[in-house]
Amino acid sequence: MTEIFTPKEKEEALGLYSELKSLVANTLEEGDAERLRRHLLTAIEEGQVQRDVFCLNPILLALQTAKLVVEEIGLRRDAVLAIMLRPGVEQRLITIEQIEADYGTSVARILHGLERIQELYKKNPAVESENFRNLLLSFAEDMRVILIMIGDRVNLMRQIRDTKNEEAKKEVSQEAAYLYAPLAHKLGLYKLKSELEDLSLKYLEHDAYYHIKEKLNATKQARDAYIKDFIGPIEEKLKAAGLKFHMKGRTKSIHSIWQKMKKQKCAFEGVYDLFAIRIIIDCPLEKEKQCCWQTFAIITDMYTSNPKRMRDWLSVPKSNGYESLHITVLGPQQKWVEVQIRTERMDEVAERGVAAHWRYKGVKAEGGGMDEWLSSIRQMLENASEGIDAMEQFQMELKEEEVYVFTPKGDLLKFRKGATVLDMAYHIHSKVGSACTGARINGKVVTFRQELQSGDQVEILTSSTQKPKQEWLNIVKTSRAKAKIRLALKETQQKEALMVKEMLERKFRNRKIEQDESLMMRTMKKLGYKEASDFYRDIAANTLDMATILDKYQELQQGERVQSGDRSTMTRSADEFVLEEHQSPVGGQNDDVLVIDKNLKGIDYQLAKCCNPIYGDDVFGFVTAGGGIKIHRCDCPNAHEMRRRFGYRIVKAKWSGKGSSQYSITLRIIGNDDLGIVNNLTSIISKDEKLVLRSINIDSNDGLFRGNLVIMINDNTRLESLIKKLRTVKGVKQVERI
Repeated sequence: MTEIFTPKEKEEALGLYSELKSLVANTLEEGDAERLRRHLLTAIEEGQVQRDVFCLNPILLALQTAKLVVEEIGLRRDAVLAIMLRPGVEQRLITIEQIEADYGTSVARILHGLERIQELYKKNPAVESENFRNLLLSFAEDMRVILIMIGDRVNLMRQIRDTKNEEAKKEVSQEAAYLYAPLAHKLGLYKLKSELEDLSLKYLEHDAYYHIKEKLNATKQARDAYIKDFIGPIEEKLKAAGLKFHMKGRTKSIHSIWQKMKKQKCAFEGVYDLFAIRIIIDCPLEKEKQCCWQTFAIITDMYTSNPKRMRDWLSVPKSNGYESLHITVLGPQQKWVEVQIRTERMDEVAERGVAAHWRYKGVKAEGGGMDEWLSSIRQMLENASEGIDAMEQFQMELKEEEVYVFTPKGDLLKFRKGATVLDMAYHIHSKVGSACTGARINGKVVTFRQELQSGDQVEILTSSTQKPKQEWLNIVKTSRAKAKIRLALKETQQKEALMVKEMLERKFRNRKIEQDESLMMRTMKKLGYKEASDFYRDIAANTLDMATILDKYQELQQGERVQSGDRSTMTRSADEFVLEEHQSPVGGQNDDVLVIDKNLKGIDYQLAKCCNPIYGDDVFGFVTAGGGIKIHRCDCPNAHEMRRRFGYRIVKAKWSGKGSSQYSITLRIIGNDDLGIVNNLTSIISKDEKLVLRSINIDSNDGLFRGNLVIMINDNTRLESLIKKLRTVKGVKQVERI
C-alpha cells in the first residue's frame, strides 16, 4: 500500500476498514472479508487503481462512503461490498459475473444498477430535470442503488473542499443541488439533503454561504437565550398537565435561509423564522391525538397564534404518512416562532423513515407508478419489524407508466408507455413529425413505428419528400401527435385542392368551356361526392379522370340550356316569372382601359366570374397557374384567401378611360311575393336606355320572393344609382350585388 496511498491515507484507510468490518460483522457471510481483502490488495499491488479528477484515492473514498451509508442510512453487507467492489468494476478489473459467483446475486444486482446509471451519464443528460430523477429511479433496479449514489455524492462533497479542479468541483456541486438533494428529500434523508444543499451553496456561492454562517454564529448566543426564555414557561405548563415530552430547537439550514432571503428579497435580519421549536410527546398510540391537541391548547393559551400559518397534518395526515401539528405563535419581544407538535412515533417516521415524507415542503408529485412505488417503500419500512433488513430484500418492481428518452443533445423527454418514434418527432416540432422517416436509436436505424424504451438516445431522421398519411393516426399513441397529424393532413388536402382547382381551370380553358361554381357543385354530386374535399382528393390521387368531370359538366350545362328555353313567361306568381336571356348590345368603340401593375396597358386579362367586376370597381389582378391574369374586385369573397396563400401572384390593377363597355352583373332582390313588384322592378330598368336586363330568376316561398336579376351596365356609379331606385319600390326588402 505504498504507491497509491500516502502515509496519511494508509492510516485512515486501515482505521476505516477496521471500523467498517465491526459495523457489519454480524451481516457478513463466511469468506466475505478475506475475499474482499484479497481483491483490494491485488488491485493496489498491481497499480491498477487510478486517482480520480480530484486526485482522490478511490479505495479510500469507497471506505468513507461505505461507513456513511451504514451509519447514516442503515445499509449493511450487500451495499458495503458493492461500494468496495465498484472501483474494480469501473476499471474492468473484475466482472459482475465474477462478483455474483463470489458474493451472491444481491451484490451483483446493486453493481449492475450502478453500471446502468453510469451509462445514462455518458449521454450528457440535463440532470436538473425532474424527468432525469425519475429515469434514475426506474433504472436503478434496486432501492439501495439510489441510496448508495446519494451517500457517495455526500462523501465526495465533503472531500473536495480543497481541490484545485474548480470546473469539476462546480459541476459536482450543481449535480448535488439539482439531482441528489431532491432525491434525498424524496427518500426521507433530510439530514443528508440539507448537507448536500449547504455544501453546494458553499462551493457555488461562497460569499453568500459565509455571510449567512457568520450571521448565524454572531446571533447564536442571543438565539439560544431566546429559545430558553420561550420554552421555559411551556415546559412548566406541560409538566403540570402530566405530559411526558422533550423539546428541541431546530435552526434553519444555511441553504434554506439563503433561499428565503432570495424569495422575500430581504437581508438576513428580515428572515424572522430562523428556528423552530419541536415538542415531542411520549404517549401510547391510542392517546396520540389527544395529547397533541392538549399541548396545542396549552401553547395557544400562553401565546397568540397566527391562524393563517397553522398546518393540521394530525387530523388528516399528508399522503406520504407525515403527521404533525405546526403552529406559529407570537413569543416574547413580539417575535414569531414556529412550534411543531408530534409524538415519538411521528418523529421517528418523519426523521428516519426512508421515503417517509418525500413530498414535504412542496416537492411535486410525479403521479402514477412513481408515486405508488415510493409509497410502497414507505409502508414497507414503517411496517417491517426487521427495518433496514427488509429493504435489503426489496427489489424495485416499478410498473413503468412512462418512458424517458434522450435527444442527441442530452435533453430528456417523457412519453407514455407504448409511444413510438413518430410520437417523439411530433413532440419536437410539427414539421419534424411530418417529415419523419425513422430514427437512429442508440446508433441503430429503426422505422418510425418503433416503440421507445427508457434510456434510449433517439435521433429523428427526416426527408423533404415525406408527407403525413392517414394511417399514421394508428401508429402514434399521444393525443398531441394525433392532433398534429390531423392538422397536417388537413393542410395537405387544402394544398392539393388548390392545385386541382387550378388544373381544372386550365382544362376548362383549353376546351373553351366557361366554368360556373354552382354547376361544378352539381357535377360533383352527380359523380357521387357529398364533400368537395373528397372530390379534389380523388382527382389528386388520379382515381377520378378529368375527362369524366368535363363530360359530366357539359352534359349538365346542355340540360340547363334546354330547360331554360322551355320556361313560360306568362304567370301570375313572381315565382314563375322568367325573362328570357338574350345577348346585350355592345358599344361600337371600347374606351375602357385597365392599367395593370406598373402602368402596363394592353395586357390580356379576364374578368373573374366569382365577383364580376365592372368599370369603376376597386380591383386587383391575380396571375393564374396558366400565366393569364384574372381581374377580381377588392371585396371579392375569395380575395382574402388569395392574398393570404398566393400574395406573390397578386398584381395591382385600376380602371382608366371613359367606361363605355357594358358588363354583366347580378343583383339579388328579396321582397313580398307579388307579380306587381316584378313589373315595377323591370319598369325602372327599361326606362334607362343604357341598362339592359338579360334575365330574371325568381323563387317564391312563404309569401316572399327571392330573385336574381342579371343586368348589363356601364360602370359602378350607374349601378349604385340603380340599386337606390330599386330599394324604393314598395314591398322590396333587400337589394344587393353578388
